[in-house]
Amino acid sequence: MNYLQFDFETDTAEEADQLIALLSEQGFEGFEETDNFLKAFIPEAIFSEEAFELVKDMLPVFRYTRSTVENINWNEKWEQDFEPVIVDSWVAIRAHFHETIFNVRHEIIITPKMSFGTGHHATTYLMVQQMEQIDFREKTVIDFGTGTGVLAILAEMVGATKVLAIDNDEWSITNAKENVELNHCTKITVELQDAMPAREKYDVILANINLNVILANLTAISSASKPGTKILLSGFLKQDEDAIKFGLSQHGLKYISTFPRGEWIMIIAEA
Repeated sequence: MNYLQFDFETDTAEEADQLIALLSEQGFEGFEETDNFLKAFIPEAIFSEEAFELVKDMLPVFRYTRSTVENINWNEKWEQDFEPVIVDSWVAIRAHFHETIFNVRHEIIITPKMSFGTGHHATTYLMVQQMEQIDFREKTVIDFGTGTGVLAILAEMVGATKVLAIDNDEWSITNAKENVELNHCTKITVELQDAMPAREKYDVILANINLNVILANLTAISSASKPGTKILLSGFLKQDEDAIKFGLSQHGLKYISTFPRGEWIMIIAEA
């Protein structure tokens, strides 16, 4: 499969964050940040010139070059770029080829493939960080948009008795299953799902995706909640906070707090 590679010039980290958020919603799958540059990749077959024009219209300055890349070996690329992530003294996320990380309460080992959720991105970091404040013992959990499965794995590590990890991307499902096995988890079910299921209710709902998907699934999130359900949401920018708060209120869910990291935020709510 051929990929299109876009090399964007960025003036600030905030501008790069905003670009990543907008491009992710258009199907871009991989990003590399360096000083004042952002590389972004999308399968050539799904690239939409019209959607890309909408992104361009949202930003005041838009400088880039475009090229075609053949047959990217994502495994090799991630192995070259992937470094361990340490979230306070709470969690370390590393690949199997890294040395054991001590002085943290939990260590998660993942295969660094294309799926989102390595902990490097601000939203995954925020979700992992704030999960320390939630009591997962004897709880049921759904991880909506699981990516690598890292949040589901952490939920089991800290006491969840039943975890459903879902994603709409087959690559992510395969990767999440590998990582669940790698971390010797036995209470996680990984399923391919296009939307948030509302067939049962959960004690904790984790959703680290993007603004549009979360807003579109708030009805299902509300239906899958019960009194006291903790809801952790991320995958959006500071400018999206009011939209999320309004959506929560419209669906009978209570906003609790917001946590920022750079231009990104995560929100905790409750049913």
